[in-house]
Amino acid sequence: MRENTARSSVLPVAPSRGRLRPLGLDEVRITGGFWGRRRHTNTTVTLGHCLDWMERVGWTGNFRAAAEGRIHRDRRGREFADSEMYKLLEAMAWAGASDDVSHDAEAAALGDVIASAQEPDGYLNTAFGHPGQQPRYSDLAWGHELYCHGHVIQAGVAQTRAAGEGELTKIARRAADHVCATFGRGGIEGVCGHPGIETALVELARLTGEQRYLDQAALFVDRRGHGTLADGEFGRAYHQDDLPVRDATVLRGHAVRALYLAAGAVDVAVETGDEDLLAAVVRQWEATVARRTYLTGGMGAHHRDESFGDDFVLPPDRAYSETCAGVASVMLSWRLLLATGEPRFADLAERTLFNVVATSPAEDGRAFFYANTLHRRQRGAVPAVDAASPRAESSLRAPWYAVSCCPTNVARTLAQLPAYLATADDHGVQLHQYADVEIATSLRGGHGIALRVRTDYPAGGSVTVRIDRSPVDRPWTVSLRVPAWTAGATAHLLDPDGTRRPVIPGTAEVTRAFRPGDEIRLELPVRPRWITADPRVDAVRGTVAVQRGPLVYCAESVDLPDGHDVDAIRVDPSAPPEDGPDGTVVTAGHLTAYDGQRDGAWPYRPLGTAPATASADRTGIVLVPYHSWANRGPSTMRVWLPAGEPDRAGPPERSAHDR
Repeated sequence: MRENTARSSVLPVAPSRGRLRPLGLDEVRITGGFWGRRRHTNTTVTLGHCLDWMERVGWTGNFRAAAEGRIHRDRRGREFADSEMYKLLEAMAWAGASDDVSHDAEAAALGDVIASAQEPDGYLNTAFGHPGQQPRYSDLAWGHELYCHGHVIQAGVAQTRAAGEGELTKIARRAADHVCATFGRGGIEGVCGHPGIETALVELARLTGEQRYLDQAALFVDRRGHGTLADGEFGRAYHQDDLPVRDATVLRGHAVRALYLAAGAVDVAVETGDEDLLAAVVRQWEATVARRTYLTGGMGAHHRDESFGDDFVLPPDRAYSETCAGVASVMLSWRLLLATGEPRFADLAERTLFNVVATSPAEDGRAFFYANTLHRRQRGAVPAVDAASPRAESSLRAPWYAVSCCPTNVARTLAQLPAYLATADDHGVQLHQYADVEIATSLRGGHGIALRVRTDYPAGGSVTVRIDRSPVDRPWTVSLRVPAWTAGATAHLLDPDGTRRPVIPGTAEVTRAFRPGDEIRLELPVRPRWITADPRVDAVRGTVAVQRGPLVYCAESVDLPDGHDVDAIRVDPSAPPEDGPDGTVVTAGHLTAYDGQRDGAWPYRPLGTAPATASADRTGIVLVPYHSWANRGPSTMRVWLPAGEPDRAGPPERSAHDR
């Protein structure tokens, strides 16, 4: 790995080495488009929404109660509720570094409240350790104490990088010192049931230069998988405590925990130069993407334990695909991209950002999906606007949940999103995600460069890069990711001299002594295409889906003719999907709606005969981007659509079972 010479201090992830150098929030600015709109809503609406709800349900009050000695009586929320305050503070810090709206006053007030609850030795938690509560670290498997410490450390790092040292910086340092003193060599030989402390400690080590924080993170990674946690109803794999990180071959157990742990392991591997550990995580990522990931990029097929399923067990109607798992997947992919420079990691990040992270928040930024099913069979119930929703399953987006980890996780991800778009190395700049952005940084030798990107992506495939500043007579390289979804189609790159050349999935490069005003244009074939799944994914065999550019599409009942439902659709894949004024249009027939009065019909028939309820009618069905579903009220929805030209033959003879 190459050493990174940091030029930005405003970095959510700041590795000291790696193939690529990340660009910070002071170097990349999103100016509009798809992500610009969502980030504006996040900054102006969602951050305040989250703060209002945490006040309403008493989570901010927990810190006041702890400081005043009444926490055993007055505490509200789950054992990990503290972490939501910290994630919100992290989001406010990054938003303040990259947007025009400041949340400094709110953040300062929250910091004072949190500081009042921190113990003299640095311990900070409102659910344990106070009179009338369980003792500190008495439930490492489920207590989330180290997990909460990790998030307050991340908030402190964010505040320091975005605005300079403040109260949160001191809180974070004290918490980290406490963790090292308590869990270092000779201390408690344990790990947290929910990873997260590992990435935080590494980032604090990067910020401060303190080796002991990195050593403690490495110790937590190496302790994992040796049965230090109690074996529970979901087994040791749930906590990734069944196998050492270096020995595992695939991500397993609770999806968010597994992905957070993998991200922490990458951080440790990069900072310590441990190529074997990095290679182990890459192998796990490869196997997970190949066998345990949904078309949307979502991860986690089990509702009961929020976990990965076995290989190829990816039922669309039972997809859990937690929003926080999508956030964690982006975190992992970004770290692997920085370490290796391989565009496949940016490909998965793109898929997950557009189809999981962007799906969770409602268009107004005031309601969220916790889980992201790919098939909704019944119209959801409208959640109460004045009460936290107790359910995590996807129905309609809810304003808040009893376990409300996803709103703040989405908020901090969108706040730091500009730092996920581009990188630099000794030779130039690399563009990994496409949005309207302005980039200004310096290359090796201190040569300043500036460029701007204008695009209608993902609605269209034209990406124009204009050079605004460049060193005189010094060649450098602009690299553009050609997404993996372009396979089977043709993408083109137009050089500043007008040369137009085809490019294939991977990376396209232009190297020259650029002059201000030079333009590069990438033309991506954004059009709807049928997608089919590996036949080993039993749950979707016989179905197809539509993807347009990076966006997965779905059928939603509000777009179907009256009386029809998404489960009655049968699409004709011999007719290509086409762009229409309201979305992508596919040719489909339908099955007659089920007659609840007709009992006893046998649902099985000889191969090659038509179902008794088949209709030969063909019509155009409008599909919409999956991230937009359920913004128009209760509906049914499905991504994977049964395939087959509508039958024109008459109904089969009735079997003995029907007589």
